[in-house]
Amino acid sequence: MNNKKRFFAVPYVVWMTAFIIIPLLIVVYYGLTNVDGKFTMENILAMFTPINMKALVYSLLLSFISTVICLLLAYPLAMILRNADLKSSSFIIFIFILPMWMNFLLRTISWQTLLENNGVLNTILSALHLPKQHIINTPYAIVLGMVYNFLPFMVLPIYNTLVKIDDNVINAARDLGANSYQTFSKITWPLSLPGVISGITMVFVPSLTTFVISDLLGGGKVHLIGNVIEQEFKFKYDWNMGSGLSLVLMVFVLISMAFVTKYDKDMEGTNVW
Repeated sequence: MNNKKRFFAVPYVVWMTAFIIIPLLIVVYYGLTNVDGKFTMENILAMFTPINMKALVYSLLLSFISTVICLLLAYPLAMILRNADLKSSSFIIFIFILPMWMNFLLRTISWQTLLENNGVLNTILSALHLPKQHIINTPYAIVLGMVYNFLPFMVLPIYNTLVKIDDNVINAARDLGANSYQTFSKITWPLSLPGVISGITMVFVPSLTTFVISDLLGGGKVHLIGNVIEQEFKFKYDWNMGSGLSLVLMVFVLISMAFVTKYDKDMEGTNVW
């Protein structure tokens, strides 16, 4: 029986080796070597040049803002879904994740159409005799795109942990004299923390590494670290430099994974489907 189980794991191992481990080893190799194949740390230290450091700090700032906004929007929504009856919450969740079935690129382009200077938003404002809003090609548009695309990844982990909280625990706190704030701060929030940490990770990491959103909604005027890495690969054809910068970003991914491992040991928050 154990041999049969191991046999079923073979396709997964092959897939993981071919599309995760081998590409990662290639990135490590290019990141730690120069064009002659000799070991060097220049590709990694290039992150600390003024231009790259500025892009990294700006990426961290916009990612942090987007993550905070997603958390502020997602937690109340997850609470509403938890308190709703099963049929209503299931339908709302279905409607909420429905846009995720659309291609990521198409969703971002749609926001470009909505926000551009002669787009849908400004057309409506003009019809209402209101001043036009120049949002496209600004950091505000990039943050809006991040929040729109990654908000479901914050809602679902939090909702997944909230629905597992036993109502009897909350009712017991109320019976012992705890008010709404005390019940939330002492019971609900600590028990939902695994989902919150998972949601923060699932939003912050892709926000930090994105380049499509900043390309389309930033119009090439806002350069994030993802755009810098993209240019190294696509336009400068410097795989060594691009890989080295990517290795630095992996540090933030590893830190995020460490947080998830510490606060979500049972992986409750990541089991969102």
